[in-house]
Amino acid sequence: MAKRRIYTAPGSQVVEISTGTARLEKVDGEADSYVLHVNGVPSSSITLSEPTRLDFEYLDWMSRIIDVQFAAGPLRAVHIGAAGCALARALHAQRPGSKQTAIDIDSALLDYSRTWFDLPRAPGLALRAGDGAVEAEKFRPDTLDVLIRDAFDHDSVPPTLQTSEFFTTCARILKDSGIYIANVPDSGNHRVLRAELELLKPAFEHVAAAAEPGILKGRRRGNVVVIASNSPLLAPDLDRSLRTAATMATFLTGQGLMSRLGL
Repeated sequence: MAKRRIYTAPGSQVVEISTGTARLEKVDGEADSYVLHVNGVPSSSITLSEPTRLDFEYLDWMSRIIDVQFAAGPLRAVHIGAAGCALARALHAQRPGSKQTAIDIDSALLDYSRTWFDLPRAPGLALRAGDGAVEAEKFRPDTLDVLIRDAFDHDSVPPTLQTSEFFTTCARILKDSGIYIANVPDSGNHRVLRAELELLKPAFEHVAAAAEPGILKGRRRGNVVVIASNSPLLAPDLDRSLRTAATMATFLTGQGLMSRLGL
């Protein structure tokens, strides 16, 4: 599809992409900070001069989870749902030598993100257009340290990325020490979160979740970060790190998590 710019203004752009429109919005008062909106939904916050800066709280939590679970050094990571590749940029800066792949259903969006955000090139960061569930099948077993799912169709997770088959594939391509991390939208009734955890449990030995306390208590909607692994999670260290984040998160695992959700 030919890409046609719809509107251009200093510091902001709205463009056509394969799935609709993307809006790049400059942050007032910031020299080089932007928020990328995909089909009306804020999808990435990027500061060009500070790749390790993660303004979306759930991305900060994901980064902390990775830091706790893995010793310093390069990782093999796959991101399903690329948008502006904020977390991939941070990992590239924090862990030189890492090899990452970012997958997005929208090929035009990947092209714009590469141009706008000066993303690392392969093998530091390879961009791949396609359905995340289909592309995940192409990775060899036991090769990934981290698999991150942060993909949305507007404000919902695509159904193909919330199936028992998909989670079985995730477990297969991760190393024994690897971790699956997902951004799960929670409306307050925990319906989507419960469904995800119930499908994850047969594929992974250990599952956990992190979110602001009000979200886990069902008082309001927001992002829940789900973690799964076939190796033990470093629960005390994860809890300590998440509680000291700029936006504090409660970490729940095992029976405490299941009891909170009524599972």
